[in-house]
Amino acid sequence: MNKKNKMATTLFDKVWDSHVVRHVEDGPDVFFIDRHFIHEVTSPVAFIGLESRGNSVVYPERTFATADHNTPTINQHLPVEDVLSANQLDTLENNAKKHGISHWGLGDINNGIVHVVGPENGITLPGATIVCGDSHTSTHGAFGAIAFGIGTSEVEMVLSTQCIMQSKPKSMRINVNGTLGLGVTPKDVALYIIAKQTTSGATGYFVEYAGDVFEDMTMEGRMTVCNLSIEMGARGGMIAPDQKTFDYITGRAQTPTGAAWDKAMTYWDTLSTDQGAEFDVEFTYESSDIEPMITYGTNPGMGMGVTKSIPNAENVEGGVETYKKSLGYMDFHEGDSMIGKKIDFVFLGSCTNGRIEDFRAFCSIVQGRQKAANVTAWLVPGSHKVVDQIKEEGLDRIIADAGFVLREPGCSACLAMNDDKIPAGKLSVSTSNRNFEGRQGPGSRTLLASPLVAAASAVEGVVTDPRTILTANANA
Repeated sequence: MNKKNKMATTLFDKVWDSHVVRHVEDGPDVFFIDRHFIHEVTSPVAFIGLESRGNSVVYPERTFATADHNTPTINQHLPVEDVLSANQLDTLENNAKKHGISHWGLGDINNGIVHVVGPENGITLPGATIVCGDSHTSTHGAFGAIAFGIGTSEVEMVLSTQCIMQSKPKSMRINVNGTLGLGVTPKDVALYIIAKQTTSGATGYFVEYAGDVFEDMTMEGRMTVCNLSIEMGARGGMIAPDQKTFDYITGRAQTPTGAAWDKAMTYWDTLSTDQGAEFDVEFTYESSDIEPMITYGTNPGMGMGVTKSIPNAENVEGGVETYKKSLGYMDFHEGDSMIGKKIDFVFLGSCTNGRIEDFRAFCSIVQGRQKAANVTAWLVPGSHKVVDQIKEEGLDRIIADAGFVLREPGCSACLAMNDDKIPAGKLSVSTSNRNFEGRQGPGSRTLLASPLVAAASAVEGVVTDPRTILTANANA
């Protein structure tokens, strides 16, 4: 409850307070979880702990399992060659079967990246509390849900009690007003905010995004923004549900229907921040200040407009030596322009940008053009349903005609936990969420960017401002 105006309540307060089973004075809340997603990496140890205590899964129907992190993105019909990955995938399947949990393994039509398949199957709903042993669970906040990542011990706690012990974060609102310019996408909005906030600016907060820009965004764009909330240290991010939200979830496999839908809508219609509600901190940015973004360092906060030059150390917050070490790893220098830097790889995919709209954006650039000879490109849909839609819309033909190959769903090159690893020293333009040292493979170098920047760079072979191609297309 807002301390300064008890009659006006934030969206975050409404959802959080309605899920507190017990409040512990000067301690964490006992917090009920509506939906629990698990995958093959963080769940095995939790199940070992569960069974060692003689516990069972209290609400198996509230937990959903999908394989994504370790999955290959080619030849998924064949046995997985990597022994560790195969073991983790088998363990997830066996644990799900043993405890009566829904499981979408390789080959299942519902399989895909956990934060892609949740929304597209109607599991993610407004006003819900959602957790997963994965940091980018914040994606689901795009629906007006409270969603955040948890650790292995908390995964076990949710399996056995459907609750966790959680201290309530502080509240932050970030407003972005106006209309986005040519070539500026939700990914650019998120990278711009992270660059302003730094990777620790929202630590201890849960963020609500508000303003014209977020209201105008599609649901997939909102998912991209909320996905990246944790890259500025936030516990999670959320956007108030509206008609776009309700239209998106209508008719999906696990969305309520009939009287249950009507009952849910009665609640969902209340899910917005009351006028006059106050946040612990609030920021406002203008859309006109945002251009296509790209990172240049080794954390997501080291980002700038793609036409800008790398800042000098004295103009950057934080330690000078750390900053220079980061540039050294990237083999960049203060004052460098990013435009024209030769690249080696392009990755389109991940829970940040592996949805149908991301492939439409990519194709809008590459259609009628050819992949640069020096570029290796991995185009990885977030789910089998995305694959089906790509084919239905004919995007697969555009991709093939431009010299690209469409791969099978999975987390792929977002992180080095499967076969899709960027080699040491190689430079990748990636639509994923983290550019840490070695994140995409030992010694790999990562530039985070939007699908439009990735596509433009893929056909030019160097870092490219997508507005040059978009303008050429418009004038053709």
